[in-house]
Amino acid sequence: MKIFKSVLLLGFAMAAAPALAELKVFACEPEWGALVRELGGDQVEVYTATTAWQDPHRVQARPGLIAQARGSDLLVCNGAGLEAGWLPLLLRRASNAAIQPGQPGHFLAAERVALKEAPAVLDRRQGDVHAEGNPHIITDPNHVLTVANALAPVLVKLDAENAEVYLQRHASFSRRWQQAVLEWERRAQPLKGQALLVQHDSWIYLVGWLGMRQVGVLEPVAGIAPGAGHLARVLSGLKDEEVSMVVRAAYQAPRPTRWVAEQSGIPEVVLPYTVGAEGADDLFVLYETTLGRMLEALP
Repeated sequence: MKIFKSVLLLGFAMAAAPALAELKVFACEPEWGALVRELGGDQVEVYTATTAWQDPHRVQARPGLIAQARGSDLLVCNGAGLEAGWLPLLLRRASNAAIQPGQPGHFLAAERVALKEAPAVLDRRQGDVHAEGNPHIITDPNHVLTVANALAPVLVKLDAENAEVYLQRHASFSRRWQQAVLEWERRAQPLKGQALLVQHDSWIYLVGWLGMRQVGVLEPVAGIAPGAGHLARVLSGLKDEEVSMVVRAAYQAPRPTRWVAEQSGIPEVVLPYTVGAEGADDLFVLYETTLGRMLEALP
Protein backbone atom coordinates (compact mmCIF):
# COMPACT_ATOMS: atom_id res chain seq x y z
CA MET A 1 0.00 0.00 0.00
CA LYS A 2 2.84 2.39 0.91
CA ILE A 3 4.54 1.60 -2.40
CA PHE A 4 1.29 2.32 -4.27
CA LYS A 5 0.91 5.68 -2.49
CA SER A 6 4.53 6.61 -3.27
CA VAL A 7 4.06 5.82 -6.96
CA LEU A 8 0.81 7.79 -7.01
CA LEU A 9 2.43 10.82 -5.38
CA LEU A 10 5.33 10.63 -7.82
CA GLY A 11 2.85 10.60 -10.70
CA PHE A 12 1.11 13.70 -9.37
CA ALA A 13 4.47 15.47 -8.94
CA MET A 14 5.52 14.65 -12.48
CA ALA A 15 2.19 15.84 -13.85
CA ALA A 16 2.49 19.12 -11.94
CA ALA A 17 6.09 19.74 -12.98
CA PRO A 18 6.55 22.26 -15.80
CA ALA A 19 7.47 20.86 -19.19
CA LEU A 20 11.10 21.12 -20.16
CA ALA A 21 12.00 23.63 -22.85
CA GLU A 22 12.05 21.98 -26.26
CA LEU A 23 14.50 24.28 -27.99
CA LYS A 24 17.91 25.42 -26.71
CA VAL A 25 18.86 28.80 -28.15
CA PHE A 26 22.25 30.56 -28.07
CA ALA A 27 21.74 34.32 -28.48
CA CYS A 28 24.78 36.48 -29.08
CA GLU A 29 23.23 39.73 -27.79
CA PRO A 30 20.61 40.57 -25.13
CA GLU A 31 18.16 42.09 -27.62
CA TRP A 32 17.94 38.90 -29.68
CA GLY A 33 17.73 36.74 -26.58
CA ALA A 34 14.81 38.89 -25.43
CA LEU A 35 13.10 38.54 -28.82
CA VAL A 36 13.45 34.74 -28.76
CA ARG A 37 11.81 34.70 -25.31
CA GLU A 38 8.95 36.85 -26.62
CA LEU A 39 8.34 34.40 -29.46
CA GLY A 40 9.09 31.16 -27.66
CA GLY A 41 7.95 31.58 -24.07
CA ASP A 42 8.34 28.37 -22.06
CA GLN A 43 9.18 26.36 -25.17
CA VAL A 44 12.68 27.87 -25.43
CA GLU A 45 15.69 27.83 -23.16
CA VAL A 46 17.77 30.89 -24.02
CA TYR A 47 21.42 31.47 -23.18
CA THR A 48 22.66 35.00 -23.89
CA ALA A 49 26.38 35.23 -24.57
CA THR A 50 26.86 38.92 -23.76
CA THR A 51 25.43 41.52 -21.40
CA ALA A 52 24.23 45.07 -21.93
CA TRP A 53 27.46 46.30 -20.33
CA GLN A 54 29.72 44.68 -22.92
CA ASP A 55 30.83 45.99 -26.29
CA PRO A 56 29.51 43.28 -28.64
CA HIS A 57 32.48 43.86 -30.96
CA ARG A 58 34.91 42.76 -28.25
CA VAL A 59 34.01 39.44 -26.67
CA GLN A 60 36.19 36.42 -25.96
CA ALA A 61 35.15 32.95 -27.12
CA ARG A 62 35.53 31.57 -23.60
CA PRO A 63 35.13 27.84 -22.80
CA GLY A 64 31.77 28.54 -21.14
CA LEU A 65 30.41 30.14 -24.31
CA ILE A 66 31.75 27.29 -26.42
CA ALA A 67 30.04 24.72 -24.20
CA GLN A 68 26.72 26.54 -24.47
CA ALA A 69 26.99 26.79 -28.26
CA ARG A 70 27.87 23.09 -28.48
CA GLY A 71 24.56 22.12 -26.87
CA SER A 72 22.29 24.55 -28.72
CA ASP A 73 19.70 23.85 -31.40
CA LEU A 74 19.57 27.43 -32.67
CA LEU A 75 22.02 30.32 -32.78
CA VAL A 76 20.55 33.84 -33.06
CA CYS A 77 23.10 36.60 -33.55
CA ASN A 78 23.24 40.08 -35.03
CA GLY A 79 25.59 39.47 -37.94
CA ALA A 80 26.90 42.12 -40.37
CA GLY A 81 30.32 41.67 -38.79
CA LEU A 82 29.30 42.78 -35.29
CA GLU A 83 30.63 39.50 -33.84
CA ALA A 84 33.40 39.02 -36.43
CA GLY A 85 36.09 39.03 -33.75
CA TRP A 86 34.72 36.05 -31.82
CA LEU A 87 31.77 34.23 -33.42
CA PRO A 88 33.70 32.36 -36.17
CA LEU A 89 36.13 31.00 -33.55
CA LEU A 90 33.22 30.06 -31.28
CA LEU A 91 31.48 28.14 -34.06
CA ARG A 92 34.67 26.28 -34.99
CA ARG A 93 35.39 25.20 -31.46
CA ALA A 94 31.80 24.31 -30.66
CA SER A 95 31.73 21.76 -33.51
CA ASN A 96 27.93 21.85 -33.55
CA ALA A 97 26.74 21.12 -37.08
CA ALA A 98 23.18 22.37 -36.33
CA ILE A 99 24.21 26.00 -35.84
CA GLN A 100 26.83 26.41 -38.55
CA PRO A 101 26.32 28.92 -41.40
CA GLY A 102 23.90 27.62 -43.99
CA GLN A 103 22.03 25.42 -41.53
CA PRO A 104 18.45 26.06 -40.27
CA GLY A 105 19.85 26.62 -36.79
CA HIS A 106 22.03 29.57 -37.86
CA PHE A 107 20.10 32.86 -37.80
CA LEU A 108 21.60 36.33 -38.34
CA ALA A 109 19.23 39.22 -37.72
CA ALA A 110 21.06 41.74 -39.92
CA GLU A 111 20.51 39.56 -42.98
CA ARG A 112 16.79 40.34 -42.71
CA VAL A 113 17.00 44.15 -42.93
CA ALA A 114 18.39 46.73 -45.36
CA LEU A 115 21.71 47.96 -43.98
CA LYS A 116 23.05 51.49 -44.25
CA GLU A 117 26.60 52.84 -44.63
CA ALA A 118 28.18 49.95 -46.51
CA PRO A 119 31.73 51.22 -47.24
CA ALA A 120 32.74 51.74 -50.87
CA VAL A 121 36.31 50.73 -49.95
CA LEU A 122 37.41 48.52 -47.06
CA ASP A 123 40.28 50.13 -45.15
CA ARG A 124 41.28 48.80 -41.71
CA ARG A 125 42.82 52.18 -40.92
CA GLN A 126 39.21 53.34 -40.48
CA GLY A 127 38.88 51.07 -37.42
CA ASP A 128 35.86 48.78 -36.92
CA VAL A 129 34.58 48.85 -40.48
CA HIS A 130 31.80 46.48 -41.55
CA ALA A 131 31.72 45.36 -45.15
CA GLU A 132 27.96 44.69 -45.18
CA GLY A 133 27.02 48.02 -43.61
CA ASN A 134 26.31 49.47 -40.18
CA PRO A 135 25.36 46.50 -37.94
CA HIS A 136 23.57 48.40 -35.15
CA ILE A 137 20.09 47.58 -36.42
CA ILE A 138 18.54 47.29 -32.95
CA THR A 139 18.24 51.08 -32.64
CA ASP A 140 15.22 51.11 -35.01
CA PRO A 141 12.23 49.23 -33.52
CA ASN A 142 10.85 48.54 -36.99
CA HIS A 143 13.80 46.21 -37.48
CA VAL A 144 12.73 44.21 -34.43
CA LEU A 145 9.42 43.31 -36.05
CA THR A 146 11.13 42.48 -39.36
CA VAL A 147 13.49 40.12 -37.55
CA ALA A 148 10.61 38.61 -35.53
CA ASN A 149 8.71 37.90 -38.75
CA ALA A 150 11.73 35.98 -40.08
CA LEU A 151 12.59 34.24 -36.81
CA ALA A 152 9.15 32.82 -35.99
CA PRO A 153 9.14 30.42 -39.00
CA VAL A 154 12.60 29.20 -37.96
CA LEU A 155 11.29 28.28 -34.50
CA VAL A 156 8.36 26.47 -36.12
CA LYS A 157 10.68 24.54 -38.44
CA LEU A 158 13.03 23.46 -35.67
CA ASP A 159 10.27 22.56 -33.19
CA ALA A 160 7.20 21.60 -35.21
CA GLU A 161 5.47 20.03 -32.20
CA ASN A 162 5.09 23.48 -30.66
CA ALA A 163 4.35 25.33 -33.90
CA GLU A 164 1.01 26.63 -32.67
CA VAL A 165 2.65 28.18 -29.61
CA TYR A 166 5.20 30.04 -31.72
CA LEU A 167 2.61 31.23 -34.21
CA GLN A 168 0.30 32.52 -31.48
CA ARG A 169 3.08 34.26 -29.61
CA HIS A 170 4.37 35.82 -32.81
CA ALA A 171 0.91 37.15 -33.67
CA SER A 172 0.51 38.61 -30.18
CA PHE A 173 3.97 40.18 -30.20
CA SER A 174 3.45 41.63 -33.68
CA ARG A 175 0.16 43.25 -32.66
CA ARG A 176 1.54 44.72 -29.43
CA TRP A 177 4.76 45.87 -31.10
CA GLN A 178 3.04 47.71 -33.93
CA GLN A 179 0.83 49.53 -31.44
CA ALA A 180 3.86 50.46 -29.35
CA VAL A 181 5.80 51.78 -32.37
CA LEU A 182 2.91 54.02 -33.34
CA GLU A 183 2.79 55.44 -29.81
CA TRP A 184 6.58 55.96 -29.71
CA GLU A 185 6.47 57.80 -33.02
CA ARG A 186 3.67 60.03 -31.75
CA ARG A 187 5.64 60.91 -28.63
CA ALA A 188 8.89 61.41 -30.54
CA GLN A 189 7.65 64.26 -32.76
CA PRO A 190 9.64 66.92 -30.83
CA LEU A 191 12.86 65.07 -31.75
CA LYS A 192 12.34 65.46 -35.48
CA GLY A 193 15.02 67.63 -37.05
CA GLN A 194 17.10 67.81 -33.85
CA ALA A 195 20.88 67.53 -34.21
CA LEU A 196 22.96 65.15 -32.12
CA LEU A 197 26.54 64.08 -31.62
CA VAL A 198 27.31 60.41 -30.98
CA GLN A 199 30.30 58.75 -29.37
CA HIS A 200 30.28 55.72 -31.68
CA ASP A 201 28.39 55.38 -34.94
CA SER A 202 25.76 53.12 -33.32
CA TRP A 203 22.67 55.25 -33.81
CA ILE A 204 22.22 55.83 -37.54
CA TYR A 205 19.05 53.72 -37.66
CA LEU A 206 17.57 55.51 -34.63
CA VAL A 207 18.39 58.85 -36.27
CA GLY A 208 16.67 57.77 -39.47
CA TRP A 209 13.61 56.42 -37.67
CA LEU A 210 13.08 59.62 -35.70
CA GLY A 211 14.01 62.04 -38.49
CA MET A 212 16.92 63.48 -36.50
CA ARG A 213 20.31 64.69 -37.79
CA GLN A 214 23.60 63.11 -36.78
CA VAL A 215 26.13 65.93 -37.15
CA GLY A 216 29.25 64.30 -35.74
CA VAL A 217 30.94 61.23 -34.27
CA LEU A 218 33.34 61.68 -31.35
CA GLU A 219 35.58 58.72 -32.18
CA PRO A 220 38.36 59.72 -34.61
CA VAL A 221 38.30 56.16 -35.98
CA ALA A 222 35.56 53.63 -35.31
CA GLY A 223 36.28 51.87 -32.02
CA ILE A 224 39.15 54.20 -31.01
CA ALA A 225 38.69 56.43 -27.96
CA PRO A 226 39.05 60.15 -28.74
CA GLY A 227 41.51 62.41 -26.97
CA ALA A 228 40.76 65.92 -25.70
CA GLY A 229 42.41 67.52 -28.73
CA HIS A 230 40.22 65.62 -31.15
CA LEU A 231 37.09 66.38 -29.13
CA ALA A 232 37.96 70.08 -29.17
CA ARG A 233 38.30 69.96 -32.95
CA VAL A 234 34.91 68.24 -33.26
CA LEU A 235 33.28 71.00 -31.21
CA SER A 236 35.08 73.72 -33.15
CA GLY A 237 33.72 72.32 -36.39
CA LEU A 238 30.18 72.56 -35.01
CA LYS A 239 30.32 76.11 -33.63
CA ASP A 240 27.51 77.26 -35.93
CA GLU A 241 25.39 74.13 -35.32
CA GLU A 242 22.78 73.97 -32.56
CA VAL A 243 23.32 70.48 -31.13
CA SER A 244 20.59 69.13 -28.86
CA MET A 245 22.48 66.26 -27.21
CA VAL A 246 25.62 64.13 -27.18
CA VAL A 247 24.78 60.42 -27.00
CA ARG A 248 26.60 57.31 -25.85
CA ALA A 249 25.56 53.74 -25.11
CA ALA A 250 25.55 52.62 -21.47
CA TYR A 251 28.40 50.17 -22.12
CA GLN A 252 30.72 52.83 -23.53
CA ALA A 253 33.31 54.76 -21.53
CA PRO A 254 31.80 58.02 -20.20
CA ARG A 255 34.80 60.33 -20.50
CA PRO A 256 34.32 61.61 -24.10
CA THR A 257 30.65 62.58 -23.81
CA ARG A 258 31.15 64.05 -20.33
CA TRP A 259 34.05 66.18 -21.58
CA VAL A 260 31.94 67.48 -24.46
CA ALA A 261 29.02 68.21 -22.13
CA GLU A 262 31.23 70.07 -19.65
CA GLN A 263 32.98 72.13 -22.32
CA SER A 264 29.94 72.98 -24.44
CA GLY A 265 26.87 72.74 -22.24
CA ILE A 266 25.36 70.21 -24.65
CA PRO A 267 23.30 67.70 -22.60
CA GLU A 268 24.84 64.25 -22.27
CA VAL A 269 22.36 61.42 -22.89
CA VAL A 270 23.17 57.84 -21.88
CA LEU A 271 21.00 55.32 -23.72
CA PRO A 272 20.66 51.63 -22.83
CA TYR A 273 21.29 50.49 -26.43
CA THR A 274 20.11 46.98 -25.55
CA VAL A 275 18.01 45.05 -23.06
CA GLY A 276 19.47 44.88 -19.56
CA ALA A 277 20.98 48.36 -19.20
CA GLU A 278 19.56 51.48 -17.57
CA GLY A 279 16.45 49.68 -16.33
CA ALA A 280 15.48 48.36 -19.78
CA ASP A 281 14.23 44.94 -18.66
CA ASP A 282 12.63 43.98 -21.99
CA LEU A 283 12.37 45.17 -25.57
CA PHE A 284 9.39 47.43 -24.89
CA VAL A 285 11.12 49.19 -21.98
CA LEU A 286 14.26 49.54 -24.10
CA TYR A 287 12.55 51.97 -26.47
CA GLU A 288 10.48 53.62 -23.74
CA THR A 289 13.72 54.45 -21.90
CA THR A 290 15.50 55.55 -25.07
CA LEU A 291 12.76 57.98 -26.08
CA GLY A 292 12.24 59.24 -22.55
CA ARG A 293 15.87 60.18 -22.07
CA MET A 294 16.17 61.89 -25.44
CA LEU A 295 13.00 63.92 -24.87
CA GLU A 296 14.20 64.96 -21.39
CA ALA A 297 17.36 66.43 -22.99
CA LEU A 298 15.39 68.87 -25.13
CA PRO A 299 15.06 72.45 -23.81
